[in-house]
Amino acid sequence: MITTILLSFGALFLAELGDKSQLMALTFALRYRWWVVLSAITVASILVNLIAVGVGHFLGAALPTDLIAFFAAATLIAVGLWTLRELLPGNAPEDDAETVAPQTKSRSAFLVVLSAFLLAELGDRTMFATMALATKNGWIAVWIGSVAGMVAAGGLAILIGVTVGKHIPERAIALCSGLLFLYFGAVTLLGALAPELGTLGNIALGAVLPAAAGAVLMLVRRKNSAPATDSVVERTLAE
Repeated sequence: MITTILLSFGALFLAELGDKSQLMALTFALRYRWWVVLSAITVASILVNLIAVGVGHFLGAALPTDLIAFFAAATLIAVGLWTLRELLPGNAPEDDAETVAPQTKSRSAFLVVLSAFLLAELGDRTMFATMALATKNGWIAVWIGSVAGMVAAGGLAILIGVTVGKHIPERAIALCSGLLFLYFGAVTLLGALAPELGTLGNIALGAVLPAAAGAVLMLVRRKNSAPATDSVVERTLAE
């Protein structure tokens, strides 16, 4: 059993390195309190790996991954748009100095992170790895090792996010987070709709959505800042 746990731990930890789930953990850690993100990742890992070992050991069948991918993409895109919404005029962090952002975020962050990770992991390569291990090994040992490996990889990403986040302005964090979630959502959606494009095609086309969103955000902020600039110039000339 110990051997199976260690095997599952190593397989999942290595599979998660550089995966979109680890990048999501890093991104969430830039926005929310680390213990909220880690606890949500832990619960999501327990649930998704329980499903994986159940399917692999007892059923030997796959889940409807295309349908799950649609829900995952929709969730990631929604989170990205909601994050970028904070950068619109009147919603930016510096525009409302009285807002207690961390406390407000803590109340809903757990559900946001939990749902995003749960949907992102369902049908992911790490889930199939867990299913494959469960077909030939004890499912309890595979489940324990897989959960530990996934949480360890997420914890490493959170540590990096917390360390880096101390040196990055809140506006930059919100912008990068929003664009990254849009990118993950677009890549996930393309993977389900057009698998024939391949990994490189999905990566290239997935950048279109965040690029378009960034351009729109820049135009909106520039448009709203122009009248204020003009009024300052007019007052200066009048004086």
